[in-house]
Amino acid sequence: MVENRFERLLLTGAAGGVGRVLRETLKPMARVLRLSDVQSLGTAGEGEELHPCDLSDRRAVDEMVRGCDAIVHMGGVSVERPFEEILEANIKGVFHLYEAARRHGVRRVIFASSNHAVGFYRQSETIDAAMPTRPDGYYGLSKAYGEGMASFYHDRYGIETLSIRIGSSFPEPRDRRMMHIWFSYRDLTEMIRRGLFTPGIGHTIAFGMSDNKDPWWDNRLAAHLGYKARDTSEVFREQIERQPMPAADDPTMVWQGGVFTARGPFDPVDAPS
Repeated sequence: MVENRFERLLLTGAAGGVGRVLRETLKPMARVLRLSDVQSLGTAGEGEELHPCDLSDRRAVDEMVRGCDAIVHMGGVSVERPFEEILEANIKGVFHLYEAARRHGVRRVIFASSNHAVGFYRQSETIDAAMPTRPDGYYGLSKAYGEGMASFYHDRYGIETLSIRIGSSFPEPRDRRMMHIWFSYRDLTEMIRRGLFTPGIGHTIAFGMSDNKDPWWDNRLAAHLGYKARDTSEVFREQIERQPMPAADDPTMVWQGGVFTARGPFDPVDAPS
């Protein structure tokens, strides 16, 4: 049950896989849901506004944020890519977003951080949000930067942010690693709801996960959100354990960031097209 509603809530990255889900599940939280992406957003439904925007364009981001009361920032490059691509959308883009929030008086942001901000911790370790970031690539670096930006804009300007280090948010886990970090769409929506409506969150970092067995992450420092997961990866265990067991030194069996720890570097001669 939503305690309150915003007049206008901005969702960036609304054309992405998770964004398309949130386009529906966030509607009860605002009278108007403003949707933004560089990809096609289709046709606006009831209670929706479409606002295409390139996050690297500072003026365009400023106009995108104008008139909004809160922001759910899911936009940007969501996989490991050459640094120049990450720079435009994920580093310049998050700066543009927070500057626009400051200029237009937005007081609450949900920032889609990632488990890849801490991907070079071993799977044998249990970590909490007070431990240093250990990015596993350019993408993870950009998410650590975004968390720093959120912290700075809270301390300097009072903008409150929930940075969610999203695990693996898919309809179901795809492998053994994801069994530990799976984050159902329902639980993701609930954590966002808590981040939007819980008073006095300052800058909170929370690990985005469902109620999975043998988690690698401790969310005690985000307990004030009152978030309780309703789903668990255990319902998929039988089908996942039918998969061949990876080698012991496979990145998906060693590092919390999995294969992201082994991607790149992307030199000009071998950069993916």
